[in-house]
Amino acid sequence: MQYLIPFTRKQCRQLVSIRDGETKLAQTVHCCDENNDRTNTLGNTLDNAKTNGARFAILGIGEDIGPRANLGRGGATDAFESAMAQFLNLQSNRFFHGAECLVLGQIQTDDLQLAEGADANALRANVEQLDDRVISVASQVIASGLEPIVIGGGHNNAYGLLMSVKHCFNKKVAAVNLDPHSDFRPREGRHSGNGFSYAAASGALGYYHVLGMHELKNSEETLEQLSKFGGHWHTLQSIWVRREITLKSALDEIVTGLNDSQLPVALELDLDAIINMPSSASTAAGIPLLDALHYVSTIARNTPCAYLHLAEAAPSCHVAGIAAGYRETGQSISELIYAYIQGRLQS
Repeated sequence: MQYLIPFTRKQCRQLVSIRDGETKLAQTVHCCDENNDRTNTLGNTLDNAKTNGARFAILGIGEDIGPRANLGRGGATDAFESAMAQFLNLQSNRFFHGAECLVLGQIQTDDLQLAEGADANALRANVEQLDDRVISVASQVIASGLEPIVIGGGHNNAYGLLMSVKHCFNKKVAAVNLDPHSDFRPREGRHSGNGFSYAAASGALGYYHVLGMHELKNSEETLEQLSKFGGHWHTLQSIWVRREITLKSALDEIVTGLNDSQLPVALELDLDAIINMPSSASTAAGIPLLDALHYVSTIARNTPCAYLHLAEAAPSCHVAGIAAGYRETGQSISELIYAYIQGRLQS
C-alpha cells in the first residue's frame, strides 16, 4: 500500500485489555489484513470494509514538519497512537457498535521528517511531498465511499484533504475551522499556517468560515487576504469573552452558510483551540472541550461533511510529560471522533 502503513488486527488487539462480559471497540472495528500478498491493496481494504458495514476510515498522519516549517514547535507526531490507545478501549454497545469504522493506519512520514534545526526551506519542500501523499491516500478513501477521520500532524494537511475532496466530488469545498489561527497566511512555501490560502489559490476552497479565531493571533496581512477571499469568521473574543453572540447563534449561522454553498463540507478542528490542550501552539485562553465536541456534533449532524480533520495535537508537549499527554490527547480525540460519528449517523 503505497504511502500507507497499515494498522492490523494484531496491533489493534495489543492496545486493549479484554474483560469477560465486555466487548471493546478493538474487537469490532475493521482493520487491515495482515497478509502481505499482492491482493492486499488499499482499494481492496477499503472495499471490503465498506461491504461489511464501514462508513468511516480513521487515518493518522504522524508528522511535525508542517508546524516546524511554520517556525513553530514540533511534537505533533503521536496523536494517532494516543487516540487509538484510548478509542479502541471504549465499549461496543447499543450506542455505537464499532463496525462502522475502519482503522486504516498512518501515512508514511518517517522519510520526510528532518532533524531539529533543519532549514525552513527544506522543511517546506518536504511538506509539499507530504501533500502529494495525503492527496493520494485520502482521494482513494473518499472515492471508496468512506468518510476519512484524519488524526495528527500539522494543520498543513488540510490542503491535501481539501484537494482530495475537490478531486473526488469535482466541486470546490466549503470548510469550517475551529481554530485561533485562520491558517490563511501568505503563500511563502508550504507550512501549517497556509493550508487554506494554498487551497483557495488552487481552486479547492470555495467557502471558508473560521470559528474561535483569536483577534490578536492573525496578522493584518492575513486578515486582509482572508477578507479578499470572502472568508467569514467569529472570534474567540466575540463569543467566549465579550459574549456578543452565543455559540448556538454562531453555529446556526455557520450551518446556514455551509448548506447555502451547496458544496461538500470539510470539518476542521485545530486542537490548539482547546484550553491547555497539548499541541504545537497550546493556549491558556482556549475553549472548553465540551464546546469543541458540540461544534463537531452540530456540523456533522447538519451539513454534508466529507471528512473530519483533527490537527496539531502534540502529546509530548504536555506540561506533566508525555504519559500525561498521551492520556489527555487520546481521551480528547476519542471523544471528538465519537461526536463526529454520532452526528453523521444521525444526519
